[in-house]
Amino acid sequence: MLRFDSICKTFHPGTPDAAVVFQNFNLELQKGEFLSIVGSNGSGKTTLLNILCGSVAADSGRILLSGEDITRQKEHRRSARMGRVFQDPSKGVCPSLTVLENMALADRKGKPFGLSWGVEKRRIGQYQQRLERLHLGLENRLNQKVGALSGGQRQALALLLATMTPIDILVLDEHTAALDPKSSENVMRLTDELVREKQLTTIMVTHNLKYAVEYGSRLIMMHGGAIVEDRAGREKQELKVSDLLTVFNAISVECGN
Repeated sequence: MLRFDSICKTFHPGTPDAAVVFQNFNLELQKGEFLSIVGSNGSGKTTLLNILCGSVAADSGRILLSGEDITRQKEHRRSARMGRVFQDPSKGVCPSLTVLENMALADRKGKPFGLSWGVEKRRIGQYQQRLERLHLGLENRLNQKVGALSGGQRQALALLLATMTPIDILVLDEHTAALDPKSSENVMRLTDELVREKQLTTIMVTHNLKYAVEYGSRLIMMHGGAIVEDRAGREKQELKVSDLLTVFNAISVECGN
């Protein structure tokens, strides 16, 4: 369903600041798989997501999504087939627009824009029903500017917006890192519900080992641009946070930290 094939990426090549991130990196996801990615800073986690979404170009290699080679496809073209939620709650919403306007805008994703009304009144009831599942009361605050919402409320809304239209893959980039514990739990609950309900192929990068272990059907650990652990099925189900910490510590010792 998704395949990274021999991906290579070096930042600032040919300079003293050259940084090799990937050398012949390979990864394949099956349709409906929920992959959690953990790893130390600089291991290549976010760069991998940026290469997938098109905001960073790979030096060589291929990216196949649903059998189509999207390696040279522009970022805006890829975005029509992907839902992405960022660490910053403001990046997945339009803060200057209302909750209702954000919902209507997300509902038009991938569709041509014309001179018709931005908000279709017949859709408002459906938007309210979707907002009810957030348990944040936003269904009664449709005319509230999103910029006035809390970080947790914005991130929950961003997740809902990212999955409103059919997508090939959901990309979660540290989407609970900037939230307080209660908001993080709510966003992860919603994430799990949406992924299961819509059977979404999902990649989640996180530093929260508890979430990485608790959620998803597969987990990989990255280090130095390579996969050093890959657990799926029963191995993933039996995985504990302490197991991941043991691997992290072993890597730290090996690197002299």
